[in-house]
Amino acid sequence: MNKEWPLWEVFIRSKQGLDHKHCGSLHASDAQMALKMARDVYTRRLEGVSIWVVPSASITASVPDEKEAMFEPAADKIYRHPTFYQLPDEVNHM
Repeated sequence: MNKEWPLWEVFIRSKQGLDHKHCGSLHASDAQMALKMARDVYTRRLEGVSIWVVPSASITASVPDEKEAMFEPAADKIYRHPTFYQLPDEVNHM
C-alpha cells in the first residue's frame, strides 16, 4: 500500500502578470491542503494573487525526443504565423 501523498504542481499568478507560472511541486493529501501549502511555501512575500494546484498525474506532456514529429507540421501552415494577418491600427497592444 502506497502511503505517500500525491504530488501536486503549483502555478502562481503574480501581481504584475496575467498568466500563471509554474513555480514548483509539493506533496499534499488533497487539493485544499495543496493550496494552503502552496500559499505558505511559494507566496511568502505576498507576490501572488492567484494559485493553481494540479495533480501531477493529470498532466500529459510531449516527449522531448519526439519534438520534430510533434512541432514540424506547424511550419507548413503559414496562416498560423502572425505576419500573415494585417492588424488594424486600433490594436496597438499586440
